[in-house]
Amino acid sequence: MNIDRESALAYLRQMTRIRRFEEKCAEVYSAGKIRGFLHLYIGEEAVACGVMPELSRDDAILATYREHGHALVRGLSARSIMAEMYGKQEGCCRGHGGSMHLFDSTMRFFGGNAIVAGALPLAVGFGLADRMRRAKRITACFFGEGAVAEGEFHESANLASLWRLPVLFLCENNLYAMGTALERSEADTDLCEKARSYHMAASSADGMDVLAVAEAARAAVNHVRAGNGPYFLELKTYRFRAHSMFDPELYRSKAEVEQWKHRCPIKAFETRCREAGLIGDEDIGAIETDTAREIQDALSFAEAGTLEPVEKLTRGVYAREKPAAKAPPP
Repeated sequence: MNIDRESALAYLRQMTRIRRFEEKCAEVYSAGKIRGFLHLYIGEEAVACGVMPELSRDDAILATYREHGHALVRGLSARSIMAEMYGKQEGCCRGHGGSMHLFDSTMRFFGGNAIVAGALPLAVGFGLADRMRRAKRITACFFGEGAVAEGEFHESANLASLWRLPVLFLCENNLYAMGTALERSEADTDLCEKARSYHMAASSADGMDVLAVAEAARAAVNHVRAGNGPYFLELKTYRFRAHSMFDPELYRSKAEVEQWKHRCPIKAFETRCREAGLIGDEDIGAIETDTAREIQDALSFAEAGTLEPVEKLTRGVYAREKPAAKAPPP
């Protein structure tokens, strides 16, 4: 393992934070305290944790509706995210966005998007703006493999390549989109080949291995930042939970899920670090203790939060005021 102790602890801490945060979200959602849709990142932690450290604070991040992990690693506080889940005005979007629309411009984290492939055209816009301004930053856009079947993917890939935009396309391929296996929806399941058809550099990595993700992301980021145009990085991963809390999960077998759980990114990395002599029981215990304290604090913060007053619910809603109706003639 070409990694030092400090980096190993950082990766393990971040993946553990995501896992425990998501588990707590599932718990309070089942208790009726979080409402609406909830898509958990459990099983996919290595992707966000491997990619995010390779990006600079000036780079823009766009994500999907399964973005809690990305937001946490990017630097949004657990407090602001949990409060947003609760719909409280102390949340990162004043409770207006909820689970699928986390947003914090100070972190250059621009969502959370509930529309499949909806962030892709936005990423092209960010990239075009940066190129026109000659800004030395890139835009990283996370999306699932289901987005590759959408027209927005092809339009975005075409324009990004045509204009050589500084966009990193990060495809989190968890095999099932919402509930349809990849091979049942795509005639060609080689997603990198689709990106290459637009003359875009592309590669694939094991999304269950945080170090493999980090290595692949580093190469992709360097490619884009050097002005070589966009890059498509496929990260092959797997979600251990259903698509959302409403999903009966009838499209895959329990045996398959259990088989993938043997490749848990946290346990696998923990084992490798132990074998390399980088971490021990005390380190893991400390991470779990710190994480539990952080999440309990976030939960207490959200529980004590306040709902936005009704008279302020139209904050940020813009509409042209209709002229007053003329009085009818006598």
